[in-house]
Amino acid sequence: MIEILNGTRETVVYRDFQGLKLYRNVEPDNYPLHWHTALEIIVPHENTYTVMIDNTPHTFSEGDIFITPPGTLHALIAPPLGERLIILFDYSLICNIKGMDSLLHSLHPFTLISKEEYPDLNARLRFYLDEVSREYENNAPFTEAFIYAMMLRFFIDIGRTNFNATTRFPGITSGKQHEYIEKFMNICNYITDHCAENISMEELSNLAGFSKFHFARLFKQFSGMSCYEYLLQKRVALAEQLLIQPDISITEAAMLSGFNSLSTFNRVFKAHKNCTPSEYKNLNRKENKKDAP
Repeated sequence: MIEILNGTRETVVYRDFQGLKLYRNVEPDNYPLHWHTALEIIVPHENTYTVMIDNTPHTFSEGDIFITPPGTLHALIAPPLGERLIILFDYSLICNIKGMDSLLHSLHPFTLISKEEYPDLNARLRFYLDEVSREYENNAPFTEAFIYAMMLRFFIDIGRTNFNATTRFPGITSGKQHEYIEKFMNICNYITDHCAENISMEELSNLAGFSKFHFARLFKQFSGMSCYEYLLQKRVALAEQLLIQPDISITEAAMLSGFNSLSTFNRVFKAHKNCTPSEYKNLNRKENKKDAP
């Protein structure tokens, strides 16, 4: 149910509650490639559902939880019959709470919490969403506060699972594990905020207080990828947002997102997004022409 679509950008209309829109979707309609500043949560209640990201379909089953972070270009493909819960949430409402910004970075490019792979976490998260759905429809006293409390618990449970210190840093004392988690969450935030700059491994290792070799090993344990790969991922994410802007050229997008050469930008972007920057930008132009009178 897209109400306002300008090119590929959807403007989410929040009606009953600030920063949250919930509906049960039973329509067999597909939704074209689009993005929005809201975080999207989809839980199929009957039949499967498919989200297309980077030209790759991700199909999930009844009871699975699929999370699309803000700013992600995606399409929705529905089966002929079925029902699913869809929640659009303004994540900026909780970004100022310590740790929540780091959690958001870890959800990219998407997160699937299936019943089979994460049965306990999935059950808890679906309980929170069921409570949100019930309150959303009943409009009892303090409904908005209750809904935000449930959404906060939803993300806290994901964060505590995602940043489990024992899993990330095995063989290290408990006190050090939590200290390392805190340090590397801050490093990831720093990379996201400064990805367009010329960040060096020496600078990051100094910020964390480790030797360059030790930092590189611990970062990979924490994030599942090298520091350089993580930096490239954030630069590509920034480039996506720039390419969507009609007044910014491909060369400008490359420079503004931290790439020093157009050839490197084209190669890295295609490796991450399965299309060239020009193809990505032309997609948005085509959508704009479609809306033109």
